[in-house]
Amino acid sequence: MPQATVHLLRHGEVYNPDGILYGRLPEFHLSERGREMAKMLADHFAARAAQGANIVHLVSSPLTRAQETALPTSQALDLPIHTEPRIIEAENHFEGLKANFSEFIKPKHWIEYRNPLRPSWGESYQDQVTRMRAAVEDARLKAIELGGDGAEAILVSHQLPIYATRLSAEGRRLWHDPRKRECTLTSLTSLVFNDGKVARVEYSEPAAVLLPGAAKTPGA
Repeated sequence: MPQATVHLLRHGEVYNPDGILYGRLPEFHLSERGREMAKMLADHFAARAAQGANIVHLVSSPLTRAQETALPTSQALDLPIHTEPRIIEAENHFEGLKANFSEFIKPKHWIEYRNPLRPSWGESYQDQVTRMRAAVEDARLKAIELGGDGAEAILVSHQLPIYATRLSAEGRRLWHDPRKRECTLTSLTSLVFNDGKVARVEYSEPAAVLLPGAAKTPGA
């Protein structure tokens, strides 16, 4: 079977002055820095395409921040944005609350911590992996259909679903310390397929220069 690569691109920084854990809430737009990040990723992909990379398929989560991150790449590569609900942010009980420790430890939330390995406060890691891997597989096949051997697809998604997918692809346990996720804003977690299976996972941060000072809202 042909080789293909599916890039999982985390969205850029969001304008969120109140520090809300926004989850799947609508109308959370990119900040000015986030728009710069999205433009830098578009330039990164355009430069790779100019060097021969065969990037043929662009997919985005339906959430505003992901769509806005995808837009500059769509324009740079002249690719339509295909919206994919399966790569949306994870469900979370704390969505809409201020992301601070004092809020999370209130007694009314204690029942949500009954099983941190699932985790019980939101969509299970395994459910996230299942939907993400199905979307990745469809994107892999579509890329090959459009571009043949060596074709590449880009999926603009969110930190936790991306990182859970990486853990699964690398054969690691899904439960983890959220503070130790290697999945910064506009980072790329690239799944390289050979014979229909993940041959390796590559990670890069094309917009690393813009990360110092960027927001670090947990779960965002």
